[in-house]
Amino acid sequence: MLRSLYDWTLSLARHPHAMWALAGVAFIESSVFPVPPDVLMIAMIVAQPSRAFVIATVATLASVAGGLAGYWIGYGAFETLGRPVLEFYGKDAYFDDFAARYNEWGAWAVLIAGITPFPYKVITIMSGVTGLSLGVFVVASLIARSVRFFIVAALLWKFGAPIRDFIERRLGLMFTLFMGLLLGGFLVIRVL
Repeated sequence: MLRSLYDWTLSLARHPHAMWALAGVAFIESSVFPVPPDVLMIAMIVAQPSRAFVIATVATLASVAGGLAGYWIGYGAFETLGRPVLEFYGKDAYFDDFAARYNEWGAWAVLIAGITPFPYKVITIMSGVTGLSLGVFVVASLIARSVRFFIVAALLWKFGAPIRDFIERRLGLMFTLFMGLLLGGFLVIRVL
């Protein structure tokens, strides 16, 4: 099953509309969607290594645009849209404490969440709710998402064939590690 899903993802990565799919996933992941765009991005780069940096650019720009949507949810629609997302991630109980200290460390929070498995969408919404400077938010988001996506793109561009072989031979292990990191990120959110 995992092999057929992997093969299907690679075939989607070669599809003429794959870039639009990546942009859509990167956009919604930054504000509400729990699945990161990395899986599709990696498959696209493995399928077309010469386009690695174009793919990383699309993922970055779409992710930051989605981050702005998350910022808007926090700023203008927190009660109707933002609070349910924070409740889903178990962050609503800590909101008042967090908001009081957030703007002091907001740029660092955006940078850390933008690079690590910590759900970036929580920080995008918090940035809007607490009124973090929009300029600070955008710059920190661009830096963080660029670092995250361009490092992956550079590694796959440089070592594409061996990494692809490694992934294909150890697909089950790679999936398990990816899910562990994803679930670990959500666990860290609940603990913090």
